[in-house]
Amino acid sequence: MKKVAIQGALGSYHDIAAHQYFQDEEVELICCATFEEVFDQVLHDNKVIALCAIENTIAGSLLHNYELLKQSGLQVVGEHKLRISHCFVCLPDEDWADLTEVNSHPIALMQCREFLNQHPTLKVVEAEDTALSAELISRQQLHGHAAICSRAAAERNGMKVLAAGIETNKHNFTRFLVVADPWQVDELNRHRSKEVNKASLVFSLPHEEGSLSQVLSILSFYHINLTKIQSLPIIGREWEYQFYVDVVFDNVLRYKQSIIAITPLTKELKILGEYEQFQ
Repeated sequence: MKKVAIQGALGSYHDIAAHQYFQDEEVELICCATFEEVFDQVLHDNKVIALCAIENTIAGSLLHNYELLKQSGLQVVGEHKLRISHCFVCLPDEDWADLTEVNSHPIALMQCREFLNQHPTLKVVEAEDTALSAELISRQQLHGHAAICSRAAAERNGMKVLAAGIETNKHNFTRFLVVADPWQVDELNRHRSKEVNKASLVFSLPHEEGSLSQVLSILSFYHINLTKIQSLPIIGREWEYQFYVDVVFDNVLRYKQSIIAITPLTKELKILGEYEQFQ
């Protein structure tokens, strides 16, 4: 059985993603309030696997999670992409006329802004998790309260779905990273028999003209496809940045040669993980 730490309650999108990624295996979820707690679970028990959101097609990157990943020393062993579809739910004996407040995670609320604008009388209240919002309304019988969450969370908590697919943009996907202790990587890969064709890297560069373009030119020379680049400022070093980069390749040897080639041009280059790209 896989022990998987997630941020959020049962029925959350992290829950759905974890069960989809480990669809042929038994999963025991460890539900955490924060992403810090998710990483701590793995650091305290190296048999635990973490699954955490890293970017959304609407909300963008979860920058703090990049930092948590780098600082933890853990390794990315896989990724999963999940279509996010939100529902507007309430207690089973209530309806539109009874509702005065809607609760959900701030990102979910942002993704449903157009829907919420159509219901201006509803008070919008931010909460720490989508599924937990539904759970609290159900458990505490909070009359007049609605939640925005997944259909799975609604069904789990016996809530009525008043509207489904309320997200403004239907091309709403979240990418999740599967993260593990470095000592467990070989074991996980052996059991999943995946083909490694993607890598996540982080590095900083000297504050010199053309330093980034040199690295990108080398990756291009080796036919390494850059799928994401995210810069973050280095605290305490004004106007210097670290770069989080995702690359995809069809030849492992060329990929390894490209890493050797860019290493002298970078500072503190670290491979955060090598894994199979989600199709």
